[in-house]
Amino acid sequence: MSLARKDAGLRALVASTNINPEQKVPQILSKLQDILNRISVQDDRELGAFKNSLFSHGILQYCAGDALKLNYAKVEGGYATATQLAEILSSCCVGVDLGGDTEAFHRRLLPSVTDSLLSLASRLMNRALAGNGQPEMFRFFRKVMGSVCWLLKAHGHLATQVLQSDHYERMLMSEEERVGTVCVSLWHQLLTANSELVAGLGKGPLSVILDDVVYRMAHTSNPAVGGAAIRTLLLVARQQESALQLIIHRFKGLEGMIGREWRGRGFDEEVDQLIKLLHKVPKPADHTETWPEECVRAACVIQAAWRSYQTRRRVKSLPRAVRSLQRSFRERRQRRVQQAQAECWEEELRLQLCVRRQRARREFHQKQLQLLQLLSPGQVQQYLGEVERQAVIRIQRVWRGHRERRHFQQRRNTHTQHRAAVVLQRAVLRFLKRRRAEKAPPSLSPWIGPRGLTDSRRAELKREVEEHIALHPSSVVSLEGSRELHAQTQALLLQHLQGRDAELREHTHTHALLAQINTDLELLLNAPSLSVATATDCDVFRSRSAPVAARARQSHNALLQAGRLPWWKMLGDGDINCPESESAHTDSLYLGGS
Repeated sequence: MSLARKDAGLRALVASTNINPEQKVPQILSKLQDILNRISVQDDRELGAFKNSLFSHGILQYCAGDALKLNYAKVEGGYATATQLAEILSSCCVGVDLGGDTEAFHRRLLPSVTDSLLSLASRLMNRALAGNGQPEMFRFFRKVMGSVCWLLKAHGHLATQVLQSDHYERMLMSEEERVGTVCVSLWHQLLTANSELVAGLGKGPLSVILDDVVYRMAHTSNPAVGGAAIRTLLLVARQQESALQLIIHRFKGLEGMIGREWRGRGFDEEVDQLIKLLHKVPKPADHTETWPEECVRAACVIQAAWRSYQTRRRVKSLPRAVRSLQRSFRERRQRRVQQAQAECWEEELRLQLCVRRQRARREFHQKQLQLLQLLSPGQVQQYLGEVERQAVIRIQRVWRGHRERRHFQQRRNTHTQHRAAVVLQRAVLRFLKRRRAEKAPPSLSPWIGPRGLTDSRRAELKREVEEHIALHPSSVVSLEGSRELHAQTQALLLQHLQGRDAELREHTHTHALLAQINTDLELLLNAPSLSVATATDCDVFRSRSAPVAARARQSHNALLQAGRLPWWKMLGDGDINCPESESAHTDSLYLGGS
């Protein structure tokens, strides 16, 4: 029920004439998005019925005929709103659950939607390719062409209208690689999704597609454009034998150009398959005979007709060129007027600032005169002197600050130049030092070997060698020394392993004692007071060992007796012994261990 109310509100919004169209389009877009988001989670039949209701109530006709042709520079959201509306319009024209009015849908609405989408794409392309075009305009152009592709996938008969459209012709005339990439990708996606599209196209529309694809492939080195073009040609050649014949007869030497320019770009498999298909069909034999006179005359007539057609097209396009020049001239004149107005405003602002300064200076002088009238005659000269002194101090402060800033700038420049000179000198000195070292002859060792050894010198050298050997014994160990060292190592390792077991047992015992002490401490800390202690609480602190209980009882009695002794008996260092009571039983206080 809520969707029906929103649909009625959407129809009322479209039919209203009180709202400006530039303000109406964002509201229509918002309502369409809301309704489609709600219906998209439901059944497909409800979505098709809703699209049919949009068509039957004229909402799709309004979006295609009026909304997309507005100047979106004045609409809230700009051309982003137009792009979103184009996507919604394209999706609403696919999967419509038509009743009986199929002729109006296919022959009136779909051509109007196609023309509006191509017109919007042409405007976005012109804005993207302008001198100061915004980068997001090309992203919007790609999205609108994606909407055209989505529409053509469902309605393949519209491909002929797209190829005959003036807007698409402007796209073909563009030399921009990004535009070529979008156009080639459009036909590649269409042929991939609809394999029967080639059979439905005539020879003329198919020739237009092939001309554009081969032209883009031959005049670019972009792998994206080349890959899409080669895949498109491969799809066309595979789907129809006559299309392959058309490619071979229309583009001679295509296989050589493809193999020479597009190998090693990441799609060699498609290149090899296309070349194989092109070589598969035998080429027609060359005719060397001369053409008859009738054929020559017919060719001249055709050429004259074609040239006259081109001349008429150029003459027909002259008004558009004149309008473009007039628009450029008006925009330039408007910019000059705006610039002159801005200069006038700046001059007026400057005059206002001067007037304000004069007024402030006049008010200041008036306040000074009023203050002088309040002073006595003897204090006037003193006040004027103080004012002059303050003015002099301020002027000196400003001048000294300006001078110091200027000197600081000069000193900074001098310091920078000095550091640069030091760096350059250091580099030059290092370079010269290396060059001198390279050019200098190799230095000879000052030591000259002995010409001969006497007996005394030989004995002295032998003594020095023996002393050196005695001070620096050789690190080489004999076999007996190695065996002795191995035995010592084995003995030390055995001693370490034997002592390691004892250390491990001692470490384990220590950890056990610490755990027991921690447990006893927790019991003592959590023990209740004697006033509220019960027999069950006392049993927790009793030991089942008779010697341990007796020793604990004895210690407790000794502590109690020591507490009752007078202070003068506590001065000695002797131990206080208290005999254990005869009535001591085994259930006594437990002070440690279990």
